[in-house]
Amino acid sequence: MTLTCLLLFLTQILVVKNSEASNNVPAVIVFGDSSVDSGNNNVIATVLKSNFRPYGRDFEGGRPTGRFCNGRVPPDFIAEAFGVKSTIPAYLDPAYTIQDFATGVCFASAGTGYDNATSAVLNVIPLWKELEFYKEYQARLRSHVGVERANEIISEALYLMSLGTNDFLENYYVFPTRRIHYTVSQYQDFLLSIAENFVRELYALGARKLSITGLVPVGCLPLERATNILGDHGCNEEYNNVALTFNAKLENVVARLNRELPQFKALSANAYSVFSDIIARPSAYGYEVVDKACCSTGTFEMSYLCSDRNPLTCTDAEKYVFWDAFHPTEKTNRIVSNYLIPKLKANFR
Repeated sequence: MTLTCLLLFLTQILVVKNSEASNNVPAVIVFGDSSVDSGNNNVIATVLKSNFRPYGRDFEGGRPTGRFCNGRVPPDFIAEAFGVKSTIPAYLDPAYTIQDFATGVCFASAGTGYDNATSAVLNVIPLWKELEFYKEYQARLRSHVGVERANEIISEALYLMSLGTNDFLENYYVFPTRRIHYTVSQYQDFLLSIAENFVRELYALGARKLSITGLVPVGCLPLERATNILGDHGCNEEYNNVALTFNAKLENVVARLNRELPQFKALSANAYSVFSDIIARPSAYGYEVVDKACCSTGTFEMSYLCSDRNPLTCTDAEKYVFWDAFHPTEKTNRIVSNYLIPKLKANFR
């Protein structure tokens, strides 16, 4: 074999291998809350919406999409890193079809949680309904690409789950009902039992690759700082400790699922440490403001209270860790995603 032929042969092998690697994740499928919602709340009867400016002002074309951010959210960055697509469309968005959803779809709903009672607070889509939409999606996908190809997409897709914050901050610590029946530890276990059952149902439906995100330092959200009067508006460490404990328990659940479900691989995508480091050393990441958000006064506003007409709304979100009082800026989403992506690729490529 001549040197030229050998080089051509090796090049063909590399091309095939790279193609196989890029096709290992043919779609990204998303469940969760506002941390990953790309616009499903736009079309349901809830006050929790973000399909208006200044939301989306740094998104493609400067348009609001229903993402609770000035730009993209983590699934967008993750899908792009896997070579799938640069943005994940919302399943209920009428602008998209099953052809778009075949390579990635989002079922998440801002304001939801593991607990059905959490979704009822602001009348958003409960987690069980997200699963029903996914079943509907599977049927549509099989009609669109055929049963064999659909089953390949379903089993090879990367599934992302991100929720839990609302269960504590919009439910447990706001309303007395759950606190009467559960200690914090018991409520964590209650939520994680729902999470485990949900994952087992996903597995039964064909899912094999799952990344499930725990909680970030929720006590450091601008809204929690603003209301932490006795703590001199610092982070609420009680809430942060709840998040850490929840994450540790989640790791145990993920380990058990990996042991018990054949051919299933789940990753606990813990972003707590990188988010905590951003908050502790904001200047190291190029931030100037960490305790307040970009939008309006940056202390309590989100959804319709977030206004670009407010003279206090910042002009450069890159200087802020948080976009509104509850959600990170696109820059923060990008940094956190870039922290998680190598772990995801190591497990799922």
